[in-house]
Amino acid sequence: MSLLDWFPFFKKNDKPKLDPEEARRQLTARYNHFRLLIQANTKTHEHIAELEEALRGFHPYGMHYVRALCTRISITTYKMVRHLNDLNPESYAMLFDRFKEIQEQVSQQIEPVHFSGEGELVLDFERVGRDQADLCGPKMAMLGEAGKRLGLNIPAGFVVTTAAFRKFMEQGGLQDEIDRIIQATDFDKRDEVFQVSSRVMQLIISTDFPEDISTAIMDGYKQLRDSLGREVKLAVRSSALGEDVEGAAFAGQYRSILNVDSASLLMAVKEVMASKYTMQAMAYRNNRGMKDEDVAMCVGCIEMVEPAAAGVAYSRNPVNVRDENISIYSVWGLPRAVVDGSTETDEFSVKRGAALEVVERRVAEKCEKYICDSGEGICRTELLDSCRIEPSLSDEQAVLVADVAVRIEEHFGPPQDIEWALTEAGEFYLLQCRPLMLVDDEDEHGAGSLDLPKPVLAGGRTASPGVGIGPVFPVRKSADALSFPDGGVMVLKQALPEHAALLDRCSAVITEQGGMAGHLANVAREFGVAALFGVKGALDALYEGQIVTVDADGHGVYVGPVEPLLVEKPRKRLMRGSPVQAALRKAARHIVRLNLTDPENPNFKPSNCKTYHDIMRFCHEMAVREMFGFGISDEYIMAASKQLICNVPKQFWVLDLGNGVSPEGEVNDRCVFMQHVECIPMRALWAGMQAVPWEGPPAIHGKGLMSVMFEATMNPNLNVATRSTYDQKNYFMISKNYCCLQSRFGFHFCGVESLVGERTSENYASFQFKGGAANPERRRLRAKFIGSILDELDFRVRIREDNMHARLEGLERADMEYHLKILGYLITHTRQLDMIMTNPAQVEQYRARFFKDFEIFNE
Repeated sequence: MSLLDWFPFFKKNDKPKLDPEEARRQLTARYNHFRLLIQANTKTHEHIAELEEALRGFHPYGMHYVRALCTRISITTYKMVRHLNDLNPESYAMLFDRFKEIQEQVSQQIEPVHFSGEGELVLDFERVGRDQADLCGPKMAMLGEAGKRLGLNIPAGFVVTTAAFRKFMEQGGLQDEIDRIIQATDFDKRDEVFQVSSRVMQLIISTDFPEDISTAIMDGYKQLRDSLGREVKLAVRSSALGEDVEGAAFAGQYRSILNVDSASLLMAVKEVMASKYTMQAMAYRNNRGMKDEDVAMCVGCIEMVEPAAAGVAYSRNPVNVRDENISIYSVWGLPRAVVDGSTETDEFSVKRGAALEVVERRVAEKCEKYICDSGEGICRTELLDSCRIEPSLSDEQAVLVADVAVRIEEHFGPPQDIEWALTEAGEFYLLQCRPLMLVDDEDEHGAGSLDLPKPVLAGGRTASPGVGIGPVFPVRKSADALSFPDGGVMVLKQALPEHAALLDRCSAVITEQGGMAGHLANVAREFGVAALFGVKGALDALYEGQIVTVDADGHGVYVGPVEPLLVEKPRKRLMRGSPVQAALRKAARHIVRLNLTDPENPNFKPSNCKTYHDIMRFCHEMAVREMFGFGISDEYIMAASKQLICNVPKQFWVLDLGNGVSPEGEVNDRCVFMQHVECIPMRALWAGMQAVPWEGPPAIHGKGLMSVMFEATMNPNLNVATRSTYDQKNYFMISKNYCCLQSRFGFHFCGVESLVGERTSENYASFQFKGGAANPERRRLRAKFIGSILDELDFRVRIREDNMHARLEGLERADMEYHLKILGYLITHTRQLDMIMTNPAQVEQYRARFFKDFEIFNE
């Protein structure tokens, strides 16, 4: 052993000196990982806030949105895990495993379920009842149930089941390809939805049925033909899962093809299956929160009835729950004209009682009717003059229809919406029955109950109650729908079902033709959109962009806002109770909940991360420690930093992580001048630190002085003659938009971390204050004093003992700079205040002075 080994202070330091440029390069690389982690953290917080807003259910969304949102959260959370491991590759590898486990838990709640397609492909209608709803769809199941249980006359036929649909869609990856196309669709862009709808429907129609499905369908037709003893034309109708259930009628959203012969049957079935993806059906599912994968399209193939008269009956009044009369809407020929709103209809009101009685009738002028074409399909033909003003039903026939409606309601429970037909021989056929949605509009009024201006249009029928205001937008052709504005008033010639795709954007609907029995009226009531139908001359009287108020209850349209009518109603939670919201809520259990709340707790570790939020919290906390705590060697900081030349008696060192100092300031390797600093948050902090000169320590009474002296003797960290955790330089680590200050002022320590730029959502400032020279009680009081000030300035404050942490985020640049100036001021002016914290008068004096000084930052 040499003599120098006995005297280490003479021993030569053989450790190689770090190259400043290399040190700066390594620190810059670490900072970039930290910066990217912080950006990912901000993005994830934004996504989680979006998720929480979606859970409130005020705005419609579908499973494509849920999957996309969860995927975005997963991606940004993974980026945080990756960048934390880049900062320290040896300590956090377990986070990848925890992330994967949570990701799988989320996926189980949101990924589509693919069914096996097992089960009968075709089911004879005689075997169909309520118990077969999952196999045949509610529409056909309820029709079969009414026929079997109530002895009602229903058309013969068969059903192509969910098993057939799913087997068809699974072949060759057809469903996977459709899911991929839809997942990439932005449902807020109507033109994009239109293109996707056309593409998907064409994809389905151009795909051949598997041989066993084709055979089963044609065998079903042959058995029907043999049982009837003749060739038979069919009505090929949708019966999707979720269709015609209470609260989600899907009225007119899918396709029905009438008068189909055997040669066209397979193609007709495929077209009905493809209509699952019509633009209006996709929009309806999205707005009602229904999962695409839950909607399997069954197809009813039933004997075509050629009626003399047909129509719709409501067992209750859908727009007046206090009206118990049965409402009947009828036309000559097929019921198509009633349900698509293309013509005027006769209306009958039948009073309940021991004997049903027609109490009101309104006979419309019916110019046309739909009939079966001699070949295939249906056609529209003009009515003879003698039939146009004749009622399409006698009172006896109206009572017959009403009696059926009442019997069906009594059997199923809820009020019913039925579709019916009467042949030339007077034979009644039930074509469809489904629950009827009733609207209880407590604010219903008549035009005479309020002091209203003269309407620009008056009359028509209330198809859906309520009031709407917005700019007029006439829709004369399909292409017009692509440019329909949010909040617009849709004005139509006919109340065609295809326009239901726009109801989520409408404030109101006005049509020249159509009534409350049509499909568009049904969906408008579901969506709570005011609708006034049968308003003659509406397209000529109103012009595009004109602001109007539509009073559907009072049968009036007014120019401009009409204040007495515009009573704000509670927002409707459109998604409440929907399958899509339920799936999102289940996924959120693995995303939103925060279990890791205390970084000082021994359980604050990767193995205890149960949600994405836990991973976020852990990554952010550890990243700060890695970047600014024990994760950086003092040698690297000293080698890479430059001394700040400033007119203050305290030394500061600046570590430029990139673009924090102007090119002129980079010339000198040893120092940097404040005028060359371009870091936005540092300049704001510095302005606050220098705004008001420090007047020195407060006047100390005896007890305060003794507290400081006693603490100085008991706490070795306060002995400046020895190396301690308080013996460190004051460092600014900066870039153009980022600043981290680690500093000692007197006997307390403070840290500021801030990001400030033009992207408001990423802006934040975090402030930590700890320590002091007085006893623990006085230090705690000072921490509370500072925390109370910041709390009044909108910081989120957390205090533990003498350690105060405050955070502010999401403000615009000017507001962030204002708050950073205040933090700079507090760093300078809270020195040694712990010594007077037990004197309330002095504390209040300083509080008043501080807030008075803050006013200079508003100048």
